Amino acid sequence: MSSLKGKIITVVGSGLIGRSWAMVFLSGGYEVKIYDNKAGQASAAIAEIKKQLEELQQAKMLRGNLTAAEQLSLLSSHEDLQQALEGAFFVQECVFEDLEAKQTAFQDVENLVTENVILSSSTSCLMPSNVFSRIQNQTRCIISHPVNPPYYVRLVELVPHPKTLDTVMDVTYSLMTDVGQAPVRLRKEIDGFALNRVQYAIIAESWRLVQDGVISVKDIDLVMSEGLGMRYAFIGPIETMHLNAPEGIEDYVQRYSEGIKRVLNTFGPVPEFSGEAAARITKEICELIPGDQEHLTARRERRDQLLMGLAKLKK
Repeated sequence: MSSLKGKIITVVGSGLIGRSWAMVFLSGGYEVKIYDNKAGQASAAIAEIKKQLEELQQAKMLRGNLTAAEQLSLLSSHEDLQQALEGAFFVQECVFEDLEAKQTAFQDVENLVTENVILSSSTSCLMPSNVFSRIQNQTRCIISHPVNPPYYVRLVELVPHPKTLDTVMDVTYSLMTDVGQAPVRLRKEIDGFALNRVQYAIIAESWRLVQDGVISVKDIDLVMSEGLGMRYAFIGPIETMHLNAPEGIEDYVQRYSEGIKRVLNTFGPVPEFSGEAAARITKEICELIPGDQEHLTARRERRDQLLMGLAKLKK
């Protein structure tokens, strides 16, 4: 991974995640070929990427050492899969979150690449053993699950197939580090991976607290954004435990484990996310942030600016 010259990455799928991955890889100086089987989609993606990179450069938020023009010179669009895969050492699949679609995409790719090309999926929660079940050589397969939006949130979960070689994990880890992401290695596959399992636990309890009339939507979001989130943006839950007791984590467990278990035993069942509670929660959040496209787009843009600022601060 020491030399970027001549390194080619193929991104399969030109939607939001595909465009974001392309921008991440371009920021590291890699040549990127973006492919889409729908006519005009890949070229439209390049136009959108050009717009975003130029805006990021103007705002002094562009990642990497290359200018927007230099990064764009490394990007090409393709509607022919074989042409898109020529010379690639790494393929990042970004088709929509459907098992059949991903399996088919990887079958098509495998038929056109050599044995040493790494096949990586962007799936957010489909198990590697299912995504790659139709692949003949599963040793070169891996999940590289980004956090939306990948350009601003740098975490990437690397999840191996049971047959994935250690060298494939190592190369993928090096690549993600090289382009400025923050990769984490899962030692084995598990439903939902790590981030979504933690995220879903927070979502479920937040939903229950609002559903049961304990707290409002506005205030439960403040619990995270002005409380836990402020801390967790810099240190994780295990380090928090270690620092929150005078003598470290063993002291923390001795002091607080009984209280933690008592509270955990009061948690309710998994919410249905439907019915009267869903209607009430939807009404509350839409009063805070209207659900029309204009308001949502503005809010997402503001989110991305804050995330980029936080990423720079952490560096």
